[in-house]
Amino acid sequence: MTDTPLREVIARHGLSARKGLGQHFLLDLNLTGRIARAAGDLAGVTVIEVGPGPGGLTRALLTTPARAVVAVERDERCVAALAELEQTAAGRLRVVSGDALAVDLVALAEAPRAIVANLPYNIGTPLLLGWLRQLDCFESLTLMFQKEVAERLTALPGSKSYGRLTVITQWRAEVRTLFTLPARAFTPPPKIDSAVVRLTPRLHPEPAPWQTLERITAAAFGQRRKMLRASLRVLGNPEELLAEAKLAPTLRAEEVDVAGFAALARALAAREG
Repeated sequence: MTDTPLREVIARHGLSARKGLGQHFLLDLNLTGRIARAAGDLAGVTVIEVGPGPGGLTRALLTTPARAVVAVERDERCVAALAELEQTAAGRLRVVSGDALAVDLVALAEAPRAIVANLPYNIGTPLLLGWLRQLDCFESLTLMFQKEVAERLTALPGSKSYGRLTVITQWRAEVRTLFTLPARAFTPPPKIDSAVVRLTPRLHPEPAPWQTLERITAAAFGQRRKMLRASLRVLGNPEELLAEAKLAPTLRAEEVDVAGFAALARALAAREG
């Protein structure tokens, strides 16, 4: 693996971070190593990294016992820089040029596979929602988000951060914040701190149809200050739904746990046949 300093790679390839791509590079190899270790035992696993940039985290992942690393990068400047690392990785690194929002990560590698990534801030949430649909195909997801997004992922009912993203994520995964990183650790520094979160698939998630659960949470949290008997009216006869789910009609969305929303989704699906 190359020993070329990351800052030299950045200078040679003109890798100034682009705001439009949500780029904030993490160059401290101690921190990238910490993220790689936080991903757990990667022996025999193919790690898929999204948004590797100049390759700081990529280098750390190559020092783990992972079977291989597949790096998906949209920025062609970074693809060229990563190609240098690919040449020195003894066949353990494959660089894929493409937009992660359009790439099927499952098709990139055989199981077992995991995702480890410092996600571009501007697409982190839509990426996560897409991966949650395929979560059973991954051993784990170790992801860096803006701290406020991490707080939404791990929020408890009754907290101000608890919302649609919380419910969908916790329905499919066990979620844990591992550590936070200050804004000053990045180049350029973002406006807020970041957090590394680990998600592992739930072995027995609450039964619920995905699209129906999305509709229920959209209606409930779309008017989160209202009681459910009002916010769910757009779905028709909310009192009947709430009775079937054994939920009080005076509850508000942030007071309902994941099991409660799953029960509502099952009730709505049964009504609609």
